[in-house]
Amino acid sequence: QVQLVESGGGLVQAGGSLRLSCAASGRTFSNYAMGWFRQTPGKEREFVAAIKWSGGSTKYGDSVKGRFTVSRDNAKNSVYLQMNSLKPEDTAVYYCAAAFGFLIPVTIPVSVREYGSWGQGTQVTVSS
Repeated sequence: QVQLVESGGGLVQAGGSLRLSCAASGRTFSNYAMGWFRQTPGKEREFVAAIKWSGGSTKYGDSVKGRFTVSRDNAKNSVYLQMNSLKPEDTAVYYCAAAFGFLIPVTIPVSVREYGSWGQGTQVTVSS
């Protein structure tokens, strides 16, 4: 398992921006992609964005396309989620997750079950 620590959450006004960070440490040998998910009470954990360490290919959930940008810094073993044009419906606990595989899949994982390690989560609240 790898240890994941998120940071950067907080309270922002609608239309504002926020950048989340996730630092990975530990056994990262087979970690090929990092994802961001979010969850609100009573709802399933929702896919937000993901990025592969090698090449930096990205994928986004429909609800955040055009507004959020995921990036990574391989040297720092960190991934980031730049959130712009925030809406009240973006309010949630945001989680960083790591996907593992001996062979790197062509597709970028988007489901919760495809990720093996999770961070503690960071609260993002967008006021109207």
